[in-house]
Amino acid sequence: MKKKLTLAAAVLALSAAGLAGCAEAGSPAAEPTQAAAEQAASLAVSGAWAKAAEADGMTGAFGTLENTGVEDITVVAASSPSAGMVELHETAMGADGAMTMQEIEGGFTVPAGGEYVLEPGGSHLMLMQLEAGLLAGDTVDITLELADGSTLDVQATAKDFAGANETYAPETGHGDAGHGDAGHTDDGHTHGAGETHGTAEN
Repeated sequence: MKKKLTLAAAVLALSAAGLAGCAEAGSPAAEPTQAAAEQAASLAVSGAWAKAAEADGMTGAFGTLENTGVEDITVVAASSPSAGMVELHETAMGADGAMTMQEIEGGFTVPAGGEYVLEPGGSHLMLMQLEAGLLAGDTVDITLELADGSTLDVQATAKDFAGANETYAPETGHGDAGHGDAGHTDDGHTHGAGETHGTAEN
């Protein structure tokens, strides 16, 4: 009887050790989830707004990204139920020395304890293939996806704005993404077909 009890105790001890090992092995997997939650909680958007626009067109969304955390946060993508596609755009110098608007590589990086401004003529979110027209006062829901996989929901208020003017050239295409109305302007900046858009003065 003593041998049987001893054997049973050994089996229980081994099982407990195995469970403990699994728990320890699982701990690192839980860390990203916690880190993701902390990162999303450290990012906020103030003054979010979008320019009023017509249905089936495109428009820009702007605001200030604020990072209260101790690590840089990168916004790598965005989406909106109001648009078929959302791209992250930046202002950059082209090969000819002219400033151009183009889809940014690597996303918007918001420095720790700092901010990243999205504004007409600068970095911005481009909402394309709008499901419906945006009138001044309408609310646009936008979801920002961070580099760690966490997300932040933002509400931008549509308003009439003289700058960031978008005009459309139907059936010209928009790069190879097939956005349809590609020729448009931001702050009077002419955007031709493709991902690089020439700029002009406000």
